[in-house]
Amino acid sequence: MLLELIVENYAVVQRARIRFGTGLNVLTGETGSGKSIVVDSLGLLLGARASGEMIRSGESKARVSGVFTVSNSPALGALLEEAGIEHAPDEELIVEREITANGKSRAFVANRLVTTALLKQLASALGDIHGQNEQQQLFSSQTQRQLLDEFAHSGEWLRRVGAAYSEWRAIRERLADLSKNEQEKLRLLDLWTFQRNEIDSVKPKPGEDVELGAERKVLQNVTRLQESAAAAFAALYDDPDSATTQLRHAAKRLDELTRIDSTLGEAGGSLKQASVLVEEVAYALRDYLGHLEADPNRLEDVESRLAALERLKRKYGGTLEEVVTFHDDVARKADEVENASEHRAALEKEAAQAEERYQHLADELSQKRSAAAAKLSRQVETELKALAMSGTQLRVDLKRGPATAAGVDEVMFLVSPNRGEELKPMEKIASGGELSRIALALKTVMGATEGDGVLHTLVFDEVDAGVGGAAAAAVGRRLKTLSKTSQVICVTHLAQIAGFADHHYAVSKRQKSGRVTTEVDELEPGQRAQEIGRMLSGEHVTPEALKQAEQLMQAGRAS
Repeated sequence: MLLELIVENYAVVQRARIRFGTGLNVLTGETGSGKSIVVDSLGLLLGARASGEMIRSGESKARVSGVFTVSNSPALGALLEEAGIEHAPDEELIVEREITANGKSRAFVANRLVTTALLKQLASALGDIHGQNEQQQLFSSQTQRQLLDEFAHSGEWLRRVGAAYSEWRAIRERLADLSKNEQEKLRLLDLWTFQRNEIDSVKPKPGEDVELGAERKVLQNVTRLQESAAAAFAALYDDPDSATTQLRHAAKRLDELTRIDSTLGEAGGSLKQASVLVEEVAYALRDYLGHLEADPNRLEDVESRLAALERLKRKYGGTLEEVVTFHDDVARKADEVENASEHRAALEKEAAQAEERYQHLADELSQKRSAAAAKLSRQVETELKALAMSGTQLRVDLKRGPATAAGVDEVMFLVSPNRGEELKPMEKIASGGELSRIALALKTVMGATEGDGVLHTLVFDEVDAGVGGAAAAAVGRRLKTLSKTSQVICVTHLAQIAGFADHHYAVSKRQKSGRVTTEVDELEPGQRAQEIGRMLSGEHVTPEALKQAEQLMQAGRAS
């Protein structure tokens, strides 16, 4: 949800700060006042193309900032994490776009420099603009398929189909790799076989070089180790004045003292423990000396083995683990060439089974989409009747296309503005105003199926084009209904729609320091009545217009 939008030096706006609220946010104003500038500046935050011509005359740069709440949005959280942006789940997210005079722009998310491509990725989680100049996305077959899948709750089916497709594609790639460059692989077979056999001849074990290195160090220093161990054993146990002898004398004296003064009993116990520990160390040294002996043959074997291991590491990897991994890789490659026909047959069987699994799941997804397509068509047509498009037909058409991770269906929304006319792709039929109302109808129907607890921001620019009277009131009611599950921002010329607003903003041009600038003001109830009255009667607001404005506002509050 968009909490705040700040626009600086953009078009004719010097500086505007708009605080949006939940529900239906309506922007009104005279033609040419700059209402669409608000929508266009929001579009920049969602990745729209920037141009130096957007900068206010006389200024060096323009800047747009938006503050969003994005709680409970796993998709957005995943995108931010992937981009290396730290963001707490319930923390406000600041998105900024700066445009310089040469037409270049910089984008920031949470004060971190990001690409425009990332803004476009974030757009689906932050906001969705439907305006006269923002309709290309709805023409996309991929977007239409995504809308149908969202309506059909196809997420789990899509996941299964995508996994089956990935498995099938991976097997096909292995099969293709097995078949291509066969001559080259035959030439490499001798090398792979030599490498495999060379490593096999040594049979290295991970970590073996570390163990042998420690053993070599001992074998190289046997005499020194014997001298030091013997000296330590003598000092602890063997000499007449050894530590063990001294401790026994001290223990005997302490026993005599304890018989007279029992308070020294604890000290005597500690001394006995020390004696036991010293004796254990002495026995360990004695055993160590018993096993320690010079073995030139063993040292030679260790040196030879380490040299062989080092040779393998120089050729095939920095560690023995890497050497073993290299061995397994070349052994697999050699085996594939040596037994190519068997591998090919096995892979072809696997590929056929994977394809069968994929086709089965894709057919199930197609059936689910087909059922949802008929239902979506009916519900959208019902909505369009109340939006001054009662003769409009919309059919969600599915055709079988090539296999993809999203299934085998090509989805196209076909529209006929009048009964009896041929159904054609949306971009060939719908005008800007009609497309905005189709988008509104779609969003109204989709809003009834979402219910994910997240307030999405939906922006409608000129959704009322070509609408008036009762149809305008119906558009207002649809926007009001939609605003109960999403934050809606709507630019309108119609008083009937403005009456439904939860938050009403007036956009106007004013003289400031000898220059014209566009300003946006949130209206209080009394000011709202005056603005809606102006929309009804023109520049001179009549008492009748004010009365009608109050009635429209009252009807809006009751919705």
